[in-house]
Amino acid sequence: MSTEQSTAPDIIFVRDLRIDTVIGIYGWERQVTQTLVFDLEMATDIRAAAASDRIEDTLNYKAVAKRVMEFVQASRFELVESLAEHVARLILDEFQVPWLRLTLNKQGALRGARDVGLIIERRRD
Repeated sequence: MSTEQSTAPDIIFVRDLRIDTVIGIYGWERQVTQTLVFDLEMATDIRAAAASDRIEDTLNYKAVAKRVMEFVQASRFELVESLAEHVARLILDEFQVPWLRLTLNKQGALRGARDVGLIIERRRD
């Protein structure tokens, strides 16, 4: 087993996190919930957790997912851009994640396309 230091961050990911919320600019969208699909990739260093085998020493993806779900379900943004930016900031600040890539998919938002959305990458200040 190599003990070399890696320059690339370790990544914990959550894929296909489906959350129902009110989102959209049209009147009908303000009256219904729609399902958004999130993919999260979060930089972390897993070495301490690997050595200790303790959840306290790692980024708890269940806690992240639960917090994101709670926030998104309560939100009432019009634009996915606004929602994505707020979710990214929440993860960076509340979970001390140094970097993340967030994909937000508003499936069915565009006739003829299955997937529509955005991908953002953010770093902690």
